[in-house]
Amino acid sequence: MSTQHVKVPQDRIGAVIGEGGETMREIESEAEVRLDIDSESGSVAIDAVGDPVTAMVAPDVVRAIGRGFTPESALSLLEHDLRRFDLVDLAAETRNKNDLQRQKGRLIGENGRTRQLMEELSGAEVVIRGSTLGVIGQPEEVEAVRRATGMILDGAPHGAVYSFLERRHNEIHGVPDLSPEPEESR
Repeated sequence: MSTQHVKVPQDRIGAVIGEGGETMREIESEAEVRLDIDSESGSVAIDAVGDPVTAMVAPDVVRAIGRGFTPESALSLLEHDLRRFDLVDLAAETRNKNDLQRQKGRLIGENGRTRQLMEELSGAEVVIRGSTLGVIGQPEEVEAVRRATGMILDGAPHGAVYSFLERRHNEIHGVPDLSPEPEESR
């Protein structure tokens, strides 16, 4: 039996454990694993005790909670085979701390509007925390958020990013293109 280790930020250990250990027990039963949480170091050891394929998702569930997702969102990774968790390292994409702060501001948007639109238009869940942007969703939803994030980090205007996300939303969710037909010349 192999043990996987995940590091969780100190201030998120409580979220992984949950009220009276509830979240931890839920992860253990749904992912068929045993969690050994060291709340001092933030290290979580994950041992498969049941289906090894199900257990393979457990580190992502723990990582997602550690990156700021709710336990419900993180556990949704176990409900659908295709649902994935992806992390964009914003620190690697920015020049310095000031640039990181500025870019995070652009990704979050005024009153959280940009992040919210990313979620609504992609169908994925998006959490921006520390120097990372986390995404949970179907592969095409995660890819749309990843591309939109890249566009914003590259300095694209928000309007262009929203247009891209709307087009992707319509492609993913099969909404017809409602742009007016060019009038026939009479």
